[in-house]
Amino acid sequence: MLERKILQAAATWYVQLHAAPPSEAERLGWQAWLAQDARHAQAWARVEKLQRQLGHLPEEVALPTLAGVRARRRAVAKVLGLLLAAGATGWGLHIIEPISSRMAQQRTAKGERRHLRLADGGVLDINTDSAVDIRYGAGLREIQVHRGEVMIQTAADPQGRPFVVHTPQGSVRALGTRFSVRSEGQQSVVQVLEHAVEVRPAAAANRLMRLEAGQRVAFNRERVDAPEPGARDSDAWVRGMLMAVEWRLVDLVAELQRYRTGRLLCSDAVAGLRVSGAFRLDDTDAVLENLAASLPVRVHYLTRYWVRIDAV
Repeated sequence: MLERKILQAAATWYVQLHAAPPSEAERLGWQAWLAQDARHAQAWARVEKLQRQLGHLPEEVALPTLAGVRARRRAVAKVLGLLLAAGATGWGLHIIEPISSRMAQQRTAKGERRHLRLADGGVLDINTDSAVDIRYGAGLREIQVHRGEVMIQTAADPQGRPFVVHTPQGSVRALGTRFSVRSEGQQSVVQVLEHAVEVRPAAAANRLMRLEAGQRVAFNRERVDAPEPGARDSDAWVRGMLMAVEWRLVDLVAELQRYRTGRLLCSDAVAGLRVSGAFRLDDTDAVLENLAASLPVRVHYLTRYWVRIDAV
């Protein structure tokens, strides 16, 4: 079993290398530490494995700078806690993922998408890193989105059963329609492409909102926000594409992160650069190469799982 002080050293190196673009001296120091002892390499392998499974480590570490020694110590403590917890649980995702999500019928990994034909003839597309249950009963057709994103094309049901999509934040009832539902963190977002849906927050079921084609809305357990125009080409992910029109680079990076294992960072210096284009989601490395060729940025690979976009 790895000693705590070795894991703490690995966590410290992680914070040091990711709090800001590392200098050549820092990279050489890290490499020397890795080569110094086989246990150091084992500890770093644990960090990399945790990265692959969780997708990211504490958000404080992603900041361009960590203000002061105390902030760095807090970040190191959080990374160390995750490393110790992961080692104690055999790398199980249940250290952060609810059991209901882990036991879902349909689960997609980072970068994976799935196309399903439903029993009533409808179509369900499941996006990256999602967990979904499908329940068709005598009186109701239900889709439970534990996390992630789905696109649904409903079909007429001979039995007249309502079609309802549930998320941790509430429910969406289809009114003969094509629509998407995305559940992330404490919020769900619904966008209607055809016809209409009804949205109900879980803790305020009387606050019903009807959403028409071309509209999108965000909601949590207590309330539904005001509708706004839906994003163009919001269903492009079904075809394996990401369409950006004058997006900020930081927003594009956040979207690419959903499809990429590990951590993808963007420095403040380039966060506001504007990006337009059609990008293939199945090859995010090619997308990063395209960004480096078309923008005044440099893509720095510390490892294949830790990538940072900085100014040239």
